[in-house]
Amino acid sequence: MTAFFTEGHSDPTVQPVPASVVEKVDAADTTLQNPKRAVIALGSNLGNRLETLQGAIDALEDTPGLRIKAVSPVYETEPWGVEPGSQPSYFNAVVVLKTTLPPSSLLERAHAVEEAFNRVRDERWGPRTLDVDIVAYADVVTDDPNLTLPHPRAHERAFVLAPWHDVEPEAQLPGRGAVATLLDTVTREGVEPRKDLELRLPE
Repeated sequence: MTAFFTEGHSDPTVQPVPASVVEKVDAADTTLQNPKRAVIALGSNLGNRLETLQGAIDALEDTPGLRIKAVSPVYETEPWGVEPGSQPSYFNAVVVLKTTLPPSSLLERAHAVEEAFNRVRDERWGPRTLDVDIVAYADVVTDDPNLTLPHPRAHERAFVLAPWHDVEPEAQLPGRGAVATLLDTVTREGVEPRKDLELRLPE
C-alpha cells in the first residue's frame, strides 16, 4: 500500500490506516490478477447521506474483482447547477480502488449500487439518494459516449478534487495533470470538510 495512507498526510484530521488493515488489504490484492487503479466519486443529498455513502463503499468492496484501497474524508457541498437553497446539500467522498473489472463492467456495477439505494434519474442535476461516478480508470482517456474517461467535469469540481487530494496528494487526472494543481484553479466556495464525520475503509 502506498505510503501516503500512513504518513506524511496533508490533512491531519485524516487518521492513519492501522497496519493490520493495510496487511489485510494488501493480502486481498493477491486475489486480483493485474489489477487496475480507479477513482470513484460518491455523493448523496437525500435521506441519511452518511449511511448511504458508507453503504455504497461496502457494496463496492463486496464486488468480486474489486478492492478498496482508500476512503477520503467527507465534504459537504452545495448542489451543482441549481438555484441556491433549492435542494439539500450533498455529502461527497472519493474512494481509490484496484479492480480487474474493465471500465464497462465497473460502470455497470456503479449503476447497480445506485439502483440499490433507489437512485432516480428524473432530471439533470436533480436531487438523488446516491451518485457513483467513475472519475478515472488507470491512464485511460476516451470519449466513449457510454463512459467518458476521465470524468469530463472532474477537473472543475472541488467536491471531487479536494477529497481525492486528501488521500492521494500526488494524484494525476489523466489528460489534465496534477490534482493539486487543478484544485488550485477552482473555487472551494460551498465545499466544506466535515471533520465531525467519518467513512470507514472496509475491513
